[in-house]
Amino acid sequence: MTTVWQALRPGESPLERRRVIERAHERFISEFAQGPGVFDPPIVERPGTLLPGFSTPDAPRRIVLDSWFRSRGVDPDRGAVHSIVDTDELAELRRTHPLDRVLPVLQRLLFEQASESGFIVAIGDAEGRLLWVDGDPGLRSRAEDMGFRSGADWSERAVGTSAPGSALALDHAIQVLGPEHYSRAVHEWSCTAAPVHDPENGAIIGVVDITGGDAAAAPHLLPLVEATLAAVEAELRIAALTARIEQARSARPAADAAPRTRTPRDPESPAPRLLTLGRHTPVLACVSGTHRLTSRHAEILLALAETPAGLSAAALAEVVYGDRGSAATLRPELLRLRHWLDAHAVGIEISTRPYRLSGALRIDAREMLATLGRGAHRMALASYEGPVVPGSTAPIAIHLRNEVDATLREAMLQSAAVDALFDYAEAWAPDDREVWETLLQILPPHSPRRARAVARLEALESLG
Repeated sequence: MTTVWQALRPGESPLERRRVIERAHERFISEFAQGPGVFDPPIVERPGTLLPGFSTPDAPRRIVLDSWFRSRGVDPDRGAVHSIVDTDELAELRRTHPLDRVLPVLQRLLFEQASESGFIVAIGDAEGRLLWVDGDPGLRSRAEDMGFRSGADWSERAVGTSAPGSALALDHAIQVLGPEHYSRAVHEWSCTAAPVHDPENGAIIGVVDITGGDAAAAPHLLPLVEATLAAVEAELRIAALTARIEQARSARPAADAAPRTRTPRDPESPAPRLLTLGRHTPVLACVSGTHRLTSRHAEILLALAETPAGLSAAALAEVVYGDRGSAATLRPELLRLRHWLDAHAVGIEISTRPYRLSGALRIDAREMLATLGRGAHRMALASYEGPVVPGSTAPIAIHLRNEVDATLREAMLQSAAVDALFDYAEAWAPDDREVWETLLQILPPHSPRRARAVARLEALESLG
């Protein structure tokens, strides 16, 4: 069954439909585009009413027509220069956004298939700003020329009719075929998008979009995206419920609590996760909450997580303290860490002979490397918040820090899309001459970012 939210009827020729909509778009721009600004009420007030001069076969879908009216404050011939947040603001928007917690679900359900199917997947916030963009590398390079990249504003107010912007404006999943976009620069692209809701209060918190050729507006994609979003919202609901349970548990008076006994971690709950990237004060996230660690405790946990088979006291002291370490120095710190793990109900313990963890401990740096290994460069870059425990002189931290930074740099240079490499250069390699030289070689001839690459190379040259 076809709905007004689908761009094509089953079996309908995208090429023929494009021709019809192109004619309608040109007539609309010439006859109606000069009018009130964006989000003014449409001229046509009754559902189903056609504009004067539009015959039934030539009429765009009503939801598209209304969006065109809302978009009249946008220049349909404007190029790819959209509002783009800077690198620091983008990193903060990603870090604090609720969808950051369910990125693994989106990675599994959409991002991996998108690369194989020749699509781009974008995740945006409730304002229409694209926070994560990944998928087919070739398409991503082309899409950035029209401003479809992380940090760009794709709300209706900024770019006119588009699937992500219109999905947010209408609070409904929608498809947009080629010339249904208000901006002519986007007419070669088609897309399917749906809003994401907070399961607690129903408010819109973001949008998920699939972009590509005409296949990105195929009828079957709309229910696929809606089903994916249902899974994402279910994950958010579970996370919210877990947080409430833990909050209630921690709020109980100590006198009401039964004597606490050590119990193994529930196998259905996620393994604790050690957050080290860009953190001078590492954090351990587990079912009982998020807890700050001392650098020394984080280094011990990192060493044990990196060596599941275990380490002797001497070997553990060496990778944590270096040449100046000894078993005698290590043991008091281990005792304090054991008490800390127990007090915070982390769900893992430190066993002896050899020293090893009783359960799995995830490391954010290792997860980032795994994402990089799957070819999801944008996802990996988004999760990279800086070197592993900056400032730590522990051999184990230095080793992982060097491995992560070298692997990320090599992957970006060898196989990342242009926009990903540019973001990497700006955020993490401002003084890396080879990175900027590579950018200059692969940026499109008329890309506005070539000037930035040239200026950066000239600045590096002047420094000698």
